[in-house]
Amino acid sequence: MATLSRRTSSVRRAHPARSLAKAKNLSRLGEVRPAALVGGRKPNAAGRRLRRLIEEGLVDCYGEDEQHGAFLVMLEEHVACPFKARIVGEEVEVLGFDWNDTGREIMAVCRRKGRRYRVGVTALEWTGRPPTGAVWFDAYRAWLRGTW
Repeated sequence: MATLSRRTSSVRRAHPARSLAKAKNLSRLGEVRPAALVGGRKPNAAGRRLRRLIEEGLVDCYGEDEQHGAFLVMLEEHVACPFKARIVGEEVEVLGFDWNDTGREIMAVCRRKGRRYRVGVTALEWTGRPPTGAVWFDAYRAWLRGTW
């Protein structure tokens, strides 16, 4: 009669810091993170609102390219153009939004003294009251930082 050897498998537990880092990286892929993974505490009302906006914008997105595209669509649909903004201390009029050459950044199409410029939307500062739909800029910045 043959003897069977029984092997016991050891269970490796991930380090909590690595699990959190991994969860933050997975969020870029469109997966929803539980509130417990957001800095170890529940987000405040503003944080919850940003999270809802990001989840709304990224629904059905599978890759980072699609996620950038989703934010471009949300900015185009929800931000009232034209509006005044400041870039590097200079006042400009933002006319709309577009891709950069690589498709990895959303650009603001601006006009200043009759000339058109394209700058990253994260460089925009408000000259006074933010434009209608400006919360989508906050959502895009939070998504880029991975802090949602």
